[in-house]
Amino acid sequence: MVLNPSPSPWWRPDIHQDRRPFLIARNRITRAVRAWFEDRDFIEVEAAALQVSPGNEAHLHAFATEAIGPDGARGPLYLHTSPEFACKKLLAAGERRIFDLARVWRNRERGPLHHPEFTLLEWYRADEPYETLMEDCAALLALAAETAGCERFSFRGMTTDPFAEPRRVTLAEAFDGYAGIDLLATVQADGATDREGLASAVKGAGIRVAQDDTWADVFSRVLVERIEPRLGDGRATILCEYPIAEAALARPKPSDPRVAERFELYACGVELANAFGELTDPAEQRRRFTAEMDEMERVYGQRYPLDEAFLSALELMPAASGSALGLDRLVMLATGANRIDQVIWTPVAQIP
Repeated sequence: MVLNPSPSPWWRPDIHQDRRPFLIARNRITRAVRAWFEDRDFIEVEAAALQVSPGNEAHLHAFATEAIGPDGARGPLYLHTSPEFACKKLLAAGERRIFDLARVWRNRERGPLHHPEFTLLEWYRADEPYETLMEDCAALLALAAETAGCERFSFRGMTTDPFAEPRRVTLAEAFDGYAGIDLLATVQADGATDREGLASAVKGAGIRVAQDDTWADVFSRVLVERIEPRLGDGRATILCEYPIAEAALARPKPSDPRVAERFELYACGVELANAFGELTDPAEQRRRFTAEMDEMERVYGQRYPLDEAFLSALELMPAASGSALGLDRLVMLATGANRIDQVIWTPVAQIP
């Protein structure tokens, strides 16, 4: 199969001149981000892109390859969808504050906000609460805006003040406020979910439910249709306390085991970051990953291997919090670009 060139190739001089201001601003923001972390005693790491497992979440799709040894032995490897597993192994090894400006790859993703290869800024704090990451996210929004000389983010008719303190909203509050649904009434104390209960409430709110939709499908539809388009208007939104079933790598919140220490950061309706109070129980992590891969096999007919070294490392990993922020999307908002490929130096060719 031959890859299609873009109708307006990025390498044409006139197209490059239009894109160049965004790209130079990207470089300035990247330097500022790196300095921000180094000033706070973080160590920059570089996770290997090739891993035995690309991640184990049902709807994350990887690029696969094959390793061939000197003796001809062959084995599958994957380009990582996140440096998370490698970074947590470094925490287990004794690192305390680390960050990685990682190139990552996700298959089946392409559009104004998605690119198959992009940069994910990940950082981890050992023995620090996940609320600290909320403060980090707010600081990084302001840093990007200041570096780009931007007073407000604007995208698709919405604006966000990047210097204002983000608003914190729980998933339960968002489902109630934007859809009139009692989300936690469908989540049991052990994290089990009530598909019929949620489907009934969602139908009552005028949202379509398909016969074969799972609880997670129904949850995601409400989130995408009713909630996400409203987030980050005026100021950024931190959407927090996800149901435990929607937080495969996060620990339960001590005050309510139905929800997890997970939040996402939004500006102008755009998801920018995803953060966890990290799960460090290897048996529970194995159970969750297996369930995720069972779901992937049901929906897509494939599954990825578990990283046994990662599960072993969790036994040594300290309590920690970690966040992943899409650098390209942050640059988009800070520079006024309207597509992610405008802020990527050499966009990936599109398939026919």
